[in-house]
Order: sequence, then C-alpha cells, then structure tokens
Amino acid sequence: MHWLPAILILPYLVLLLKIFRSLLKIKPFLIKGNPSTNVSVVVACRNEQEKLPALLESLSSQDYSTHLCEIIVVNDNSDDRTFDIASSFKSNIKITAVNNSGSGKKKALETGINIATGSLIITTDADCTTGKNWIRTIASFYENRKPDLIICPVMLKPIPGVFGKFQELEFLSLQGITAGSAKNGNGTICNGANLAFTKDAYLNHSGNLKSGIRSGDDIFLLHSMKKDPNSKILWLESGDALAIADSSPTIPAFFRQRKRWISKSSSYSDSYTILLGIVTFVTILFLVSLTAAAFFNSNFIPVLLIVLIIKSIPDFLILFNTTIRYNKIRLMNLFIPAQLVYPFYVIGVVVYSVIIPET
Repeated sequence: MHWLPAILILPYLVLLLKIFRSLLKIKPFLIKGNPSTNVSVVVACRNEQEKLPALLESLSSQDYSTHLCEIIVVNDNSDDRTFDIASSFKSNIKITAVNNSGSGKKKALETGINIATGSLIITTDADCTTGKNWIRTIASFYENRKPDLIICPVMLKPIPGVFGKFQELEFLSLQGITAGSAKNGNGTICNGANLAFTKDAYLNHSGNLKSGIRSGDDIFLLHSMKKDPNSKILWLESGDALAIADSSPTIPAFFRQRKRWISKSSSYSDSYTILLGIVTFVTILFLVSLTAAAFFNSNFIPVLLIVLIIKSIPDFLILFNTTIRYNKIRLMNLFIPAQLVYPFYVIGVVVYSVIIPET
C-alpha cells in the first residue's frame, strides 16, 4: 500500500517527457538575406537610471539599417533620471522617450506600441543587454517564417556563489519548458524581456491582457493568441537572438520576483498551462509529503527515493539539453542538490506569496 501513491508522479513524467521530445526537434535559426522589416523596440521602465544606459548602448550598436528601426522608451512614473537619460541618449538609431499615459508596465507597453511606426514590435527590459545581431536575427526569422508571435531566449547574467548558480539553473529549466512547449504548439510561458509580435496581433489581443493584474503582459498575450486559430506562435532558437537579463541580487529580491510570477497564475485560462501547473505542484507537494512521511516512518524511504528518481529523469533530460544549447553544462554539477532543495523552495515561495501582502 505504501507504493500506491507513487502513481501520482506519472502525469508529470508523461508531460515533461513530451516537452523533452519537442526540444530534440529544435534547430538553430541562421540569418537569411538582409531583412527589411520596420522594427520598433519598446522598453517599459521605472526607476532604471542605473541599468538603462547599458541597454541603450547595446541597442544602439545593432547591425541593422537605422532607417528601419526605432527605440521607444516609456517612462513608467519614475522618480529618478530614467526619462532624462532616455531622452538625451546619443544614438544613430532614433530614440523616443515618452511618459506612460497611465500607470504600470502593461499601460506603459500599450503607450509605446500605440506610437510605434514598426510593423514588428520587440519588447525587452531595462536590465537587459543584447548582441549586435539581435534585431537582425528576429527580423530575418519573422520574414522567413511569418509568425504573429516570436518567443525569444533569455538568459541570466551570472553572479558569484551557489545562489547565483541556482538561479541560472532554475531559469534554464524554465527556458527548456518555454522552448519545448512552444515547439510542440502548446506554448505555456514566455518572457517580455525578449518577445516579438506584429503590431496588428497586439492590437487585436490587447483587450485580453487583464489590465487589473499588475504583471503578465507577456503570458496573457501568448494565451490570448493561442485561442486564435489564425495566430502563428513560434520559438526562435538562436544565440544571436538572446537577451541577457540581470539575476536577482539577493534572496529577498528573488522571492519577490517569484511572487510576482505566480501572482498571475490564478488568472490563467489556457487549459494546457493550468494542467501543467497543477501536475507540477501536485508532484512537488507529493514529494514534500513523502519526505515528511519518511521522517516518521522508514517504510516510506524507498517510495520517496523511487519517486524522486522518476521525477528527476525528465528534469535532467530537459536541463541537460538546455544547458548544452546555451553552453552552461557546468551548472549541471548542481542538479542533484537543486533537485533535493527545489520542492521545499517552491512550497516556500507559495507560502511567502500567501502571507506577505502585495506592495
């Protein structure tokens, strides 16, 4: 009877192995020809005077015709020099700095996109940097594949210590889920730090972004477009299309970020995303419960070990694939410790999100 609950791990195993199989089908995209799409890069930011210059420098160094692209920085009610820095930054590419017509990132993006002249919109964050072929790669992919939404890769800037490496490894696991689910036509998550879409697609779906919820501009757009049978959503696999984002500098900042991420999950309407979330949480809760049971009754120890091994199989395959693709295989040294800590970390984030009020 001790073994009967172990069947709870099977849905997780099936879902994650399907995502892994999709990862195996991903091929890197190579730039083809000289793209000529008009592109608008929209950056919504608040109090980013320290980080914004590095992003604008990387955007100004793009290998793309200056008359075909523009940068729109939307100042979301900052009380520092964010607006002044954006408006005075010297660049060969046209930079337009505007103030948010309302409040919050969703409204800031809407403000920027409404004035954008490009037919293709690319969003990123003020704490990111990109390579010189970033716009060119995304535009070339758009012209060759004609998607309505392009999910692009994001990686974290490394910081010293085990905490930094744990962040990188966890983020890479999310990248694996993002890429694999998008490849199999069932995109679940994406990241507004590196997302591209046609202006028409945004305008058609902007009413479904749940303006009453502070975060989720990216995922709600993805989920709305998934419901549209005419929408084409693709993952772009390319090192040149990569955006590098800052890691959370401290554990409290890390937990606050994760809290923002999960705060919108109760408003998801995409059935596959909900299923994957429920199956993952049940699996984690099951592992934590088994650990507690094994502590009081040694008969549960073999069950705990078997369940942990079964869960680790798809986790390892997805992470191994993803760390190789992004030259981060060294992080797999932390795989076993991370597997042991991860269930308790997830429960901790959930508890933190419940007991700490939104600010």
